[in-house]
Amino acid sequence: MGKQEGAEKRMKTPVHPRIDGLIQAIARLPGLGPRSARRIVLDLLAHRESRMRPLAELMRQVADEIRECPRCGNLDLAEPCTICRDERRQGHALCVVEQVSDLWALERAGLHRGRYHVLGGVLNALEGIGPKDLRIAPLVARIDAEGVEEVILALSATVDGQTTAHYLAERLHEKGVRVTAIAHGVPVGGSLDYLDEGTLAAALKDRRPV
Repeated sequence: MGKQEGAEKRMKTPVHPRIDGLIQAIARLPGLGPRSARRIVLDLLAHRESRMRPLAELMRQVADEIRECPRCGNLDLAEPCTICRDERRQGHALCVVEQVSDLWALERAGLHRGRYHVLGGVLNALEGIGPKDLRIAPLVARIDAEGVEEVILALSATVDGQTTAHYLAERLHEKGVRVTAIAHGVPVGGSLDYLDEGTLAAALKDRRPV
């Protein structure tokens, strides 16, 4: 064996391409990197029957069955979702959030008894995200269709979140609807999904006109 051939053999990864592909796929998930992904994959492979196969089956079921609610953007088995179909909800109050995770955070705290609208993100000029890239047109359409009296802007206290809030306030004031925003006991740069229930409760209670 020549020196070059030996060096190439030593450089070869011991990881099978399929396992490496799984590691790379998991590493692309939010909050994870290559090391965390490797640990996860190795743990799953060490517990194939108790963890890996059940997880794979659950992921298949979720991919096949979960739908995005055409009305509010929530994720559910049914269309429209359970929240939109709930007649006990206060139809006059519509809470606007960036992502489904924010909707879930408010629901866990049991703070809002109206309905929701998920934008799917915030305006961001640097990333080329404009009004047409968000669920803003469907939001405006819901104002008249559902008799909405108040729109609560529950957006994160980031520059992009507040830019989006100001844009929405201008658009919605034209509809003659009352527009409020959650008070920012929410920390600047904070995401709703990471806040405790007490902070969320105070922020929602002390909302103000925009």
